[in-house]
Amino acid sequence: MTGAELRALLDRAFEILAESEDELRDLDAAVGDGDLGITVRGGSSAARQAMRSLPKDAIPADVFRALATAISAANPSSFAALVATALLAASRSVAGAQSLARDDVVTIAQQATAAVEKRGKSALGDKTVLDALIPSVRALETTTSDEGLAAMIAAARRGIDETTPNVSRRGRAAWLGERAQGHPDPGAVAYLRFLEALERATS
Repeated sequence: MTGAELRALLDRAFEILAESEDELRDLDAAVGDGDLGITVRGGSSAARQAMRSLPKDAIPADVFRALATAISAANPSSFAALVATALLAASRSVAGAQSLARDDVVTIAQQATAAVEKRGKSALGDKTVLDALIPSVRALETTTSDEGLAAMIAAARRGIDETTPNVSRRGRAAWLGERAQGHPDPGAVAYLRFLEALERATS
């Protein structure tokens, strides 16, 4: 996948992702401050604009770096900071590559996940975005390129379902204690919606 192809795919995916604004706002309002919908909508818009401003010969690393800058600037929130951190790690992992092969995508996913773990000081089971992110990356590692995205989506859904009954250990939801039980982590759902948006964008 060239830089131009990546931009086209992500432009459509972010357009679709913005449709989740109301759902994510309501999920976040149940366990946090309710701003996740605004964060996702604003970040998606800023991301699309940033990609349009890139030169035609921009390589994948340029695209990821531009997205990180745009999303972090558009939304001064903890979730936007995590997304930007993941995107910067993605950019570094494929620096100089003119196009992306399957192995590059796996490396991007692995490096982005490690960066989110470090920045968020969280781990699998803490009821954060990592409970969808880590299983989805593990699924990607063990499937073919044709099956990878579908496997990631299924794994992310399972991760969310398995942790929804739990008490949150990080973020604003952790303040609620047992009241957060029964509510899915909003950041994990946002990540799942992005994967689903990618799937729709490729169909």
